[in-house]
Amino acid sequence: MATHPESHDHHHAHQHPCCGVSTNLEDYFLTRRQFLNRMGMGLGGLALANLLDPTDLVAAQAKSKKVAVGPLSPRPSHFPGKAKAVIHIFAQGAPSHLDTWDPKPTLSRMNGKTIPGGEIALGSPFSFSKYGQSGLEVSELFAKTAQHADDLAVIRSMWTDIPAHEVATVFMNTGSLRIAKPSLGSWLVYGLGTENQNLPGFIALRGGGLPPGGATNYQAAFLPGVYQGTSINTQAPSVPLMIQNIRNTYVSKTEQRRQMDFVHQLNELHAKNLQRDAALETRLESYEIAFRMQTEALDAFDINKESADTRAAYGTSEPGKQLLIARRLVERGVRVVQVWHNGWDHHQQLQTRITQKAREIDQPLAALIHDLKQRGLLDSTLVIWGGEFGRKPTRDRNASDDPGRDHNAKAFSIVMAGGGVKGGVVHGTTDEFGAASINDKVHPHDLHATILHCMGLDHTKLTYRFNGRDFRLTDVAGNVVKPILA
Repeated sequence: MATHPESHDHHHAHQHPCCGVSTNLEDYFLTRRQFLNRMGMGLGGLALANLLDPTDLVAAQAKSKKVAVGPLSPRPSHFPGKAKAVIHIFAQGAPSHLDTWDPKPTLSRMNGKTIPGGEIALGSPFSFSKYGQSGLEVSELFAKTAQHADDLAVIRSMWTDIPAHEVATVFMNTGSLRIAKPSLGSWLVYGLGTENQNLPGFIALRGGGLPPGGATNYQAAFLPGVYQGTSINTQAPSVPLMIQNIRNTYVSKTEQRRQMDFVHQLNELHAKNLQRDAALETRLESYEIAFRMQTEALDAFDINKESADTRAAYGTSEPGKQLLIARRLVERGVRVVQVWHNGWDHHQQLQTRITQKAREIDQPLAALIHDLKQRGLLDSTLVIWGGEFGRKPTRDRNASDDPGRDHNAKAFSIVMAGGGVKGGVVHGTTDEFGAASINDKVHPHDLHATILHCMGLDHTKLTYRFNGRDFRLTDVAGNVVKPILA
């Protein structure tokens, strides 16, 4: 595999200071085969058992103070990347590109009339205006974000394979339609590690329940489990409830560290004598991260430590809280933060419902871009907004007096800003009705390849060998969308 974590060092204990008997843990924890073999050498050795002090096991471990390079340690990229962190805002439910980022005047003129295909056109009820020096056209739904038009790259020619929410959502996150594969965030942390060893490298912020597809969206799959996303429910009323069971009020941190080191040594013995157990090692790494999180996690998630002006800029919506946390996390060296903003599935009452969803995210997204820029972080943070597919330019098949739009896999938009992408640019086009992408089409594999490139990773070289073959995020496809690169 092209990029991989270094393994932990293994250390041996010394002899017992009184009687010269080895206190190597291997002498205490044997497989059945080893035990029978040593028993065959004579039962006289059992008399030595009374001479051994079990407390020496911990003492021996405490003498091993070399610091091993962990699987989350920062690692060099394939080439210098403009971005060092990613904030991915997933607008789950498939927002309408026709009402947000892809203006279609022809569709508006045909509103209520039959268009090719025999369906009734549904023109956007929202106006589009040009913003910034670039003249980027943006819907009134995103008027605040549009104030940063010259920082935005809009891909209007996205398309995907299947217009079903769960399948398409997981596909946008993992690049896989069928078998379970690692998520984008897991691949990024696997390839680059993370800057802050006291926080997870990949954090998924969700406002309540799990998204369609569940934890599969931020899983590590066949990658080591330490690279999976840590899911946080930001609707919890307080930070301690948001991140539960982190602090141990009964055992000191020094004693916790000794316990963790001892368990790690037992695991190394297990691996040497039998074989490595991926599930066990994942659990141990989870314990290790949880132990280290005691020093920073509660502080990182506490937005009350921000000024009143900053909190007001992000607003009071759930996405506002999430994006402020996301900024605090990348500021502290977290590699990938995914923000889940659900509720964009509008088959009816389009005008009312999409207005509400856009109101929840427009101000926070504008504040995030401004905040990152003010702190000198926008150039090194890649911000992404978008869903799993788009919507049709016609009234939903179950049309009502207040209609919405049906699913459309042939066209949708993705918005990017910050590290590695140009600002004030539009890539690709859809047809005159916005029904299908027609020029410079971009598939999720292409988008993933581009995100990896912005982070300094070659998507064809970031691989992991599993079941006899090398896997990668982009499967055997994907091309970097070079026109949007800075």
